[in-house]
Amino acid sequence: MIQAMISAGRAPPRAVRSIDNAEDKAVSLDWKSGPLAEGLACYRSGQFFLAHEHWESVWLQLQEPEKTFLQALIQTAAAFHHLQAGNRAGTISLLRRALSRLEPRPTSFGGIAVTPLCTQIHVWLRELESSTHPAARAFPEISPIDPPTASSSGC
Repeated sequence: MIQAMISAGRAPPRAVRSIDNAEDKAVSLDWKSGPLAEGLACYRSGQFFLAHEHWESVWLQLQEPEKTFLQALIQTAAAFHHLQAGNRAGTISLLRRALSRLEPRPTSFGGIAVTPLCTQIHVWLRELESSTHPAARAFPEISPIDPPTASSSGC
């Protein structure tokens, strides 16, 4: 039947996902334990590639709008990994893309304080774009609304 529909120029019916299916349930953004907390510990210790890896494992399971939000945090971590490797242009590009995903969000989203993060990323961008040697400053802080407990990760 589907082959006949395709031959006749009609699209076959699309499968509809059941919202009751366990696989479709939203993944919680838990910054107190698991991969998000481990990634946050890595990010805070300057191990940006490892932070990216932890967060990506969660990102793969998310649905919108949390997926795009976590992608912005991953891009932020990746940006500073590029900075550590001396790739200034890559850092700037990734920070701009992260901001484009963060700025439409409310003051806090996904358990993270978004507004201060955006402000700090803007400061970094201004510095990177206007100076040959940016001033030494703290990396933008990714702050959970409800701070995580101590992580057992190696970061």
